[in-house]
Amino acid sequence: MHEHRRPAGRHALMRLVALLAVVLAWPAVSTAQVKVIISGGFSAAYQEVLPEFERTAGITVTTTRGQSLGDSPNSIGAQLRRGVAADVVILSREGLDEIIAEGRVLSGSDTDLARTPLGMAVRRGAPQPDISTVDAFRQTLLRARSVTFTSSTSGVYLMTVLFPRLGIADEMSKKSTTTGVAAVAKGDAEIAIQPVSELLPVTGIDVAGILPAEAQKINTYAAAVVRGSMEVDASRRLIAFLASGAASAAVRRYGMEPSRP
Repeated sequence: MHEHRRPAGRHALMRLVALLAVVLAWPAVSTAQVKVIISGGFSAAYQEVLPEFERTAGITVTTTRGQSLGDSPNSIGAQLRRGVAADVVILSREGLDEIIAEGRVLSGSDTDLARTPLGMAVRRGAPQPDISTVDAFRQTLLRARSVTFTSSTSGVYLMTVLFPRLGIADEMSKKSTTTGVAAVAKGDAEIAIQPVSELLPVTGIDVAGILPAEAQKINTYAAAVVRGSMEVDASRRLIAFLASGAASAAVRRYGMEPSRP
């Protein structure tokens, strides 16, 4: 009986070896899972191209939101300070520089992705305000019943730099909110001033134009690997993808210019 079993055993072993050889020949399936915290300005383009990255790289990405700057506990810096797990952060260059100074990102991993100007929006169908010159822009702000922006990078610029420079800081503080452009779409605010990339994805508004050069602030969005990440290679691949030509069409579609030609 033993003589009859040996060939069958050998055949089974050979089949197992052959199957193992096939499995080892298959490309390795990535098990990397990258956690991203992103601010609003780059988010629409990012969400558009992310499925392609996940499909081609075989890397799973989970995404949460946070502000680039500000005192909110939801700011990206505040989240990192209290130990929220993340592999990649995507935010304004000012916000990134702040957390770089705190030693919270991997040295040399920061990469500029895109830049976008500040624009003004009104509710869809509302009269278009004149912002063609600094004086016209100033008068539009003074005549407006209410103005909204975010409390992050662009809002900090408006409240601490631009409005004081225009001599209207007191007037604006009385009629400004940090709700953002969603308030304009709902009819709760008359005008919004935010990066164009934050305005274009919003329904129910019209973009009146970009701020005149003398009042303008170009916002740069950048990404970096968070210090302590266990997925450094996968995180670098994601950042390289977002900075590459594969993302440039989506970047331009949302009113930005890629940082790399």
